[in-house]
Amino acid sequence: MTEACRKYGISRKTGYKILKRHAQLGMQGMLDASRAPKSHPNQTPEHMEAAILRVRRAHPTWGSKKILAVLDREQSIQGLPARSTVDAILKRAGLVTPRGRRRRRQPASKPRIAVVQPNDAWSIDYKGWFRVGDGTRCDPLTVQDMHSRASLVCDALVAPKAIDVRYRLVIAFRSFGLPSCMLSDGGPPFGSTGLGRLSTLSVWLVRQGVIPILIEPGRPDQNGRHERFHETLKQETALPPRRSIRAQQRAFDEFQRVYNCDRPHEALAMKTPAEVYELSAREFVDRPPPHSYPDGFEPRSVRTDGMIKWGGKFVFVGEAFRGEVIGLREAGDGLWSVHLGPLWLGNLHERSRTIVPLENGVTYVPGHGALRFEA
Repeated sequence: MTEACRKYGISRKTGYKILKRHAQLGMQGMLDASRAPKSHPNQTPEHMEAAILRVRRAHPTWGSKKILAVLDREQSIQGLPARSTVDAILKRAGLVTPRGRRRRRQPASKPRIAVVQPNDAWSIDYKGWFRVGDGTRCDPLTVQDMHSRASLVCDALVAPKAIDVRYRLVIAFRSFGLPSCMLSDGGPPFGSTGLGRLSTLSVWLVRQGVIPILIEPGRPDQNGRHERFHETLKQETALPPRRSIRAQQRAFDEFQRVYNCDRPHEALAMKTPAEVYELSAREFVDRPPPHSYPDGFEPRSVRTDGMIKWGGKFVFVGEAFRGEVIGLREAGDGLWSVHLGPLWLGNLHERSRTIVPLENGVTYVPGHGALRFEA
């Protein structure tokens, strides 16, 4: 043994080990054995891995943080692993696709509206249109509560018009009550190029007691929460699109259920929107009374052509204000401030009989004092 071990440059201990393995396994024992440990005291239990994979397969776009939040709600699951462990399990199972380098985004601006409770403000927007399997164009209309992130409306519309949006809002108002504000972009049907950038739809909202707030042109980041919601909606329901509008609407309905009731939200301390959202105490009224104004205002009804009568002549306000009652208050030096309910829209010049809009948008004036919203 001594001479044989010296010839092959190994120790006698190794030589005896090789003989023992040959006696037990034959020539198979001559191959290098695995150096991996035979026991793994820190290995994730099989039932835990199965639970992680079960949640991931049910929700393919969810990451480790949401998966752990869901498992934490299940009383039967104890001793949850770290996020890095969950990431490793998903990668090992082939459920994670490495993504390329992400494009750097410009930092988002501060929120335009401070929300501290449900229904302080809702946001509304169209998601970018796409065609479903049969070629029909689909324009998803979405409404979201900005505090709880609850999805209140998610409808697949075909060639939508302002009347379609108003109809969906009436349904939402009857179901959830009225918000204080409604945030949107300035494109039709939410905004216009007229006085105060108000459209027929936004003028209707003001009559309902809902203040329309329009983001600045070309600044979708001012409604960043809603834009992020649209990214999730696209991932979950439109990649690929469904075969028809009806099938697409069924996908939207299921997405709403999961998004509101099952999906934890990081901004809500991993609660679901349904756990945070509450119905509004302000009820919808089918035919609210016209705007009324305190002493010192001169009320004027807007005609069907968008005109009001002032000083024996006509002054153009805007066709979006047809049938509304606006109020004028003397501001001095031949100027009259023009109001639609709580909104200060601009100033009427007596000489030219034209209304000049405010430079920075409309101003919300609730009673005395003023809270500024740039429209």
